[in-house]
Order: sequence, then structure tokens, then C-alpha cells
Amino acid sequence: MFVLLYYTQVLGLSGTITGIVMSTALIADGITDPLVGSWSDRLRSRYGRRYPFIALSVLPLGLGFIGLFTPPDILIDKPIWLAAWLLLWTLWIRTFLTTFSIPHLALSAEITSDYQERSSIMGARMKFAFLFSVVTPAIGLVWIFSSNDGVDGRFVSSNYPLYGLLSCIAVWIMGAAATWGAKPFARPTPANTDRPGTNFKTLTQDLMRTLTNLSFRNMLYYEIAAMVAWGTISTLNMLAWTYYWEFSATEISLILSIPSLIAIVLVMFTLGPLSDRFQKHHLLQYALIGLILDLLWMYPMKMMGLMPDNANLIFAANFVFMMIFMYCYLIRAITSYSIISDITDEHELDHGVRQEAGFFAVLNFIAKFASVFGPIYAGIALDVIGLKTGMLPGEVPLATQNGLVYAMGVGILPALLVAVYFVLRINLDKARVEDIQAKLKARQQEQPLL
Repeated sequence: MFVLLYYTQVLGLSGTITGIVMSTALIADGITDPLVGSWSDRLRSRYGRRYPFIALSVLPLGLGFIGLFTPPDILIDKPIWLAAWLLLWTLWIRTFLTTFSIPHLALSAEITSDYQERSSIMGARMKFAFLFSVVTPAIGLVWIFSSNDGVDGRFVSSNYPLYGLLSCIAVWIMGAAATWGAKPFARPTPANTDRPGTNFKTLTQDLMRTLTNLSFRNMLYYEIAAMVAWGTISTLNMLAWTYYWEFSATEISLILSIPSLIAIVLVMFTLGPLSDRFQKHHLLQYALIGLILDLLWMYPMKMMGLMPDNANLIFAANFVFMMIFMYCYLIRAITSYSIISDITDEHELDHGVRQEAGFFAVLNFIAKFASVFGPIYAGIALDVIGLKTGMLPGEVPLATQNGLVYAMGVGILPALLVAVYFVLRINLDKARVEDIQAKLKARQQEQPLL
């Protein structure tokens, strides 16, 4: 949320260079996902396949946020070295995020095989993830980036090291809680001489084996499109709130936090009934359609002059927009991961091997390559529309503000429509999953699981 704003508008790095650096880190990060996934699937240790990765990732992951938001003063006037600093710490964060999140996702899929319970577990995981992804920047906007003596704190470079420290503390506290919570599932890995260790050959075999599943391929195509949209909106949203809607740091904090908290509560109360009523692939379709409809009312109304020029109404409209967006996105993310968990059962039936981490790793690998589009596109868009370093809210020409909205629309809506198309091709319903699990149970009574 803050990286593009900080490095371009505060430190003066070119938007195009910043976008390319962020995307380069995403590509490198994507390459590590399948490796970590295959390694986790094959790891043998007294603490199981997943727990060592989770426990050892938290400390360095938190430190990465301090490095990201604390570039040395000597680098500020040296664009190449500043870009290198950004690349170093973005790679650092993403690498340790991978070693934490891929095994953590796989563990979520292992805890239960029940069709509805998988959505509940994925839902609990995603609700906390999204809670802190909005609460942490919201706290930062109120306590760190608020205006002081008429100076907008978002454009004061000395505020960002403190935000890096806040992010580090959040990672350490909640990472420790996640590590403690995963401990009961850290069971020794049974010795199995039939599966070789991780190397380039086994990694390639694991990767290619997952791609033989038709449902998974459609999920990958859908995820590519969805992450192109997400990469665009996640990099441009903060800029739109700052320059187009001209919200203060406190107002953005409220829009980030309260609608998201409401959305999380709504998901808590509605996910169970919705999962009982609808098949997962149908629920995924409805969530994507909800995202598209939510993007089609507020900005067009503003640009056509149909929205009253009333600060309270504009704030309320953004509040509602964010609440609907977060609700639909949470349902989308939870359902996607739950479907992948079901696909791992189908894969085991076909190949006799469980590859939970492998599937999630390939999905993240593809998603990160797709999300590369967002930072590159956003960085170039800032240069094209003429959003200059040092511009403050209220000083940006109308054409530049409208250009920001057009850039968001072009980067988001077509991608979401493509995502809907591929979701319509997914059909792994509850009856099919239960039939697969019954066959797996019968097989496991005859032979050990690899």
C-alpha cells in the first residue's frame, strides 16, 4: 500500500523504475514458490513437513520491513542505488513470506478433508490475514502519518522508518501466534524411501504433475486474471484516495479499517450458510461478479457529475465501496484456496501422491507472475498521466486525476471479466469430492500414503 507512494512521491524515484523493481522482485519470488512447495512436501523432520518452515521464517520476515522503509540517506539522491535497496528488501520480504505462507497454506489443507470445514479453516486464515493487512496501515495512518502543523505526514520521509518498525512488530507478534498455533500439527514425518529429496528433476516432475489436472489449470487461468486486477488496484488505490478523492490520512485510515472489519464480521456469519447453500465454484462466480459490479458505480458517478459535491456523502460512498470490495474479495480468496484443497484429493486419487504445498506453490507462482503487471502498469501510468513527485492533494490537475481513474479501470475490469470466464469452466462439486475421498479412504486401508 505504501511502497509506491513512498519511493515515488516522497523519495523521488521514477514511477517506471519503482514499478519495474517491484515486479522484478515478484518474478524472483514466484520462482521460489515451487521450490519451497516441493521441498515442504518432501521434507522429513521430527517436526513434520510444514512446521520448520513456519517457525524459521518469522524473525527475518519482520526485519525485512525495517530495511524496506529505512533506506540510508546517502542513497536518496542516487536513483540506481535507491532502486537496488528497494529490490534487496523487497526480495528479502517476499522470500521469507514464501517460506512461511506456502507451508502454512498446505497445513490448512491437511487439517481436515471435510468439504465445508476446509472453507471454514481457509476462512479463518484469510480473515486474520486481511484483518492485519488493513489494520496495520490504518494504525500507521492515524499514529504515524497524520498531519502535524499543516504538514501531511504521508509526505514526510522521517515517518516511514517508524512504520517499518510497526510492521515488523505486527509480523513478530502474529507470526509467533501462528507458530504456536501450528505446533500441535508438527508431527514427525514418517520415513519413506520411495520419494527422493528435492532437486531440479523432482521439482520439475512435481510442477508438471499438478498441471495435468484440468480443474487446476482452469483455476490457474482464473487466478492469473484475478491477480492482474488485484496487482493494479492494490498499487493504485492509495494514490486514488490521496489525489482523486483527496482524503486525509485519518479518513483513509477509517476507510481501510472499519469497512474491512465489517466485511470480516459479515464473512464470519455468512460463509457457513453460503457454503451450505452453494457449491464452491458457484460461490466463486458470485464473488467475482460482485467485485465487478462494485467497481462500476462510484467512479463513473463521480466522473459524470452524478455524485453530490458533499464530503460526507463522498466519504460514505467510499466506505460502502470498500466494504463490498473486501467482502467479495475475502469470499473469492477463501473459496479459491478451499477448491485447491479439494483438487489435492483429486490429484492424490489420480497419482497416489499428496502435494498440497506443490499445488499452492504453483498457484502462488502463477499469481505472482500475473501480479507483476500491477506494479509495472501502475508505475508507467503515473509517469504517463503526469503525477509528479512532490504534488500534494488539491494541486493535481483534473486531467491527471481522471487519468488515474482510467488507468485503474483499464487495469482491473477486463481482467476480472476474463477471470469470470474461466471460473465458469470449473465444476468440482461436493458430491464429486466426497466420492473421491471415499475412494481414497478405501485405498489407504490397502496401502500406505506416499
